[in-house]
Amino acid sequence: MINELARVIDQIWQDKGIDKKILIEAIESALVSAAKKKFGINKEIEARFNEDSGEIELMEFKSVVEDVVDPDNQISLPQAKKLDSGAEIGDSIGVKLEADLLGRISAQTAKQVIFQKMREAEKELVFNEFKDQSGKNISGIVRRFEDKTIVVEMGKTEGYIPPREQIPREVYRVGEALRAYMLEIERSSRGPQIILSRAHPQFLVKLFVSEVPEIKEGIVEIKGVAREAGVRSKIAVSSKDPDVDPVGACVGFKGSRVQSVVQELRGEKIDIIAWSSDVARYVIHALSPATVSEVMVYENDTTLEVIVPDDQLSLAIGRKGQNVRLAVQLIGWKIDIKSESKVKEIKETAKKVFAEIKDLGDKTSELVYKSGIHSVKELAECDLEVLVKIPGIDRKTAETVKQQAIELYSIKGDQMSAADSDTEGAAEEEQKE
Repeated sequence: MINELARVIDQIWQDKGIDKKILIEAIESALVSAAKKKFGINKEIEARFNEDSGEIELMEFKSVVEDVVDPDNQISLPQAKKLDSGAEIGDSIGVKLEADLLGRISAQTAKQVIFQKMREAEKELVFNEFKDQSGKNISGIVRRFEDKTIVVEMGKTEGYIPPREQIPREVYRVGEALRAYMLEIERSSRGPQIILSRAHPQFLVKLFVSEVPEIKEGIVEIKGVAREAGVRSKIAVSSKDPDVDPVGACVGFKGSRVQSVVQELRGEKIDIIAWSSDVARYVIHALSPATVSEVMVYENDTTLEVIVPDDQLSLAIGRKGQNVRLAVQLIGWKIDIKSESKVKEIKETAKKVFAEIKDLGDKTSELVYKSGIHSVKELAECDLEVLVKIPGIDRKTAETVKQQAIELYSIKGDQMSAADSDTEGAAEEEQKE
């Protein structure tokens, strides 16, 4: 049986692709383990595979000593000289053991250990093969379902798409081909655990990379992506070549490229927009297909106040707030959308309130409003440094205006709060529509 195991090395190497060196080390280790169980755990035994003869040699080593105290590991000089005439005290003499002496049980143990190590080597081989695929889209075949997890066959191993990484309402059948994004790969006792995703934003990105040559070549760059898997996505692109339209490149002739991605995602809507370093222009693109009238940028708290025509409000916000929510993900700023009529109402309210503050004229009140201060409460709580930056307001004026706002709010607090609350509540209701 031992010789049989030695002869299958080439077959295993050819069938499994496991390095012969790994197989030989596994066989040698297994035989040493079996031999020690047979002859004694304390014996110094080595196994060597002779590639020329294809045989496995078992060697028992003993130290040459004058007086033998440990017969398992020591040999006297006269006995050593019978084996090697040149032996001297302190040498280590190797005695060849017959592999057949291991017996059937020990050989079976050796075989089990060998196959165990081969399985480990195979797992490591698979891990090394797939670890470089992490962060890429790969193809596979649906083989079975474990609870709600999809098990995908990928050549020598399997990948798993847990429920959280699946596209909602997407259904697959056993034997069906699919593509997914390799999210991570981990070692485990069962072998490499490969987690796949069809819901991850990068799955969408990699699909565009495979469909759009200009992205693969580095001419068009994907600058941002926001996704609600299975429903809608937004992807922002820019071009390093002024002669190449990044949006057009991603859409393709008669929409061929983007339609290939949409088909893979089974109908998911995709908005392809032009990226801009100007955040105001960027948000206008991000809120498409809605039309935007005006954008106010408040860098202090990274907020964008977007004003849209009344008939564009629902479109800008989107169903259940989806359009603005994706725009926020894409840009990374807070976005406050208001209709033109609502802005006009807020301006009129602010104008009446600010008129009660003596040191604020009409022109300065307008500048205060444009700075993002829309109520007496906000003016009372405003930092002096913000007021000082407004043209026409020096530090002394800022202190006076702030104090007057505090006093006015303390007198008409309930009234002022109600007005502020009505305004904020209306905005919230708009975003829910």
